[in-house]
Amino acid sequence: MKKLLTVLAAVAAFSAQAETLKVAATPVPHAEILEFLKPQLAKEGVELEVKVFTDYVQPNVQVAEKRLDANFFQHQPYLDEFNKSRKTSVELVSVTGVHVEPFGAYSSKVKRLEDLPDGASVAIPNDATNGGRALLLLAKAGVITLKEGTGILATPKDIVGNPKHVKVRELEAATLPRVLPQVDLALINTNYALEAKLNPTQDALVIEGADSPYVNILVSRADNKDAPALQKLAQALHSPEVKQFIQEKYKGAVVPAF
Repeated sequence: MKKLLTVLAAVAAFSAQAETLKVAATPVPHAEILEFLKPQLAKEGVELEVKVFTDYVQPNVQVAEKRLDANFFQHQPYLDEFNKSRKTSVELVSVTGVHVEPFGAYSSKVKRLEDLPDGASVAIPNDATNGGRALLLLAKAGVITLKEGTGILATPKDIVGNPKHVKVRELEAATLPRVLPQVDLALINTNYALEAKLNPTQDALVIEGADSPYVNILVSRADNKDAPALQKLAQALHSPEVKQFIQEKYKGAVVPAF
């Protein structure tokens, strides 16, 4: 009985000391990576609660409003544009970089970009940075030419060369896998491609290299960036175990950035 009471007291003491960390994430691969980390963080006194979102707006809004502690779904250019355009009362900042999701172009109608018909419909994300990223990839592949000096915030208005007269449609990123059968080409973020059971390394007609600069980051408010529980999560995301998990599960569709 004394041993049982000692064990119960130890469990109660641990529970009292455990700190809950609420983190928003898109389902694949971000939530999967965080779920993998739960047991490791529990040993360090951190109870990780993963809140899954399917859009790119609410995870930032809810962190800014202090309903959540952090999020894991975006790259730095997207965060910069969010901070600039939304003008939230608190600044959202990067805690650490974790992985790269090479961005790809997919089609259910043609096997090669060269086979795109004249006037092809091409769907891209409608948010500023991912839309620009899609256009940059199309330009690199020779489908279009962009105005000289155009960067990540490129828009269809910056297209100055369009030999196939492609028609660019800007749609919400999460909807792109669903509209793939309705268009000739869709530029899809890797997290949504994986959710749709697409294999970026095999199914994409063109894809960014593993050296893509768009590293996915863990994000928090500036006022809690250095919180002990958040730093434990950041360290865990850089562990050899996470690196191996990413490499084995996603096989090049997601690339560790550490």
